[in-house]
Amino acid sequence: MGERLWKWAIGSRVDGPAAFVPLVIRLIAGLYVMGAGFGKFLNHAQEVRDFHGFGVPLPDLAVPLAGTIEVAGGLLVVIGLLTRPAALLVAANLLAALLTAGINVGGTFHLVVGPSLMLAMLVLVWTGAGAYSADGRLRKRRPDIRR
Repeated sequence: MGERLWKWAIGSRVDGPAAFVPLVIRLIAGLYVMGAGFGKFLNHAQEVRDFHGFGVPLPDLAVPLAGTIEVAGGLLVVIGLLTRPAALLVAANLLAALLTAGINVGGTFHLVVGPSLMLAMLVLVWTGAGAYSADGRLRKRRPDIRR
């Protein structure tokens, strides 16, 4: 089971020139998610008030948890290390945001930007990081890993 999970975590469905597609997605979406995560720490008190207004349970704990997922997950996505599990975790976090802030507040950010980022993360879960990534370098050491 461990070997199979490892192959999934660093595998990729995209090689050759098409490997630039996940690279671009990783950089744009990952950096954006990281920026949102840093905001959870830089504006902590306001974020806690916002989370409370969104109906998020335990906002004092949820804000740093969401911020950590966004910063760490976004960083892993940007560098392309363990991209699939990181993108899956970030997508789950974005789904939670959609189901709380999106439903309770709406607006372009919560109903367009967030879901677009979630879709980008789900694309990365499916494709993997591509050749231009830390996962790609790890795969070079293991030629038996493709998908």
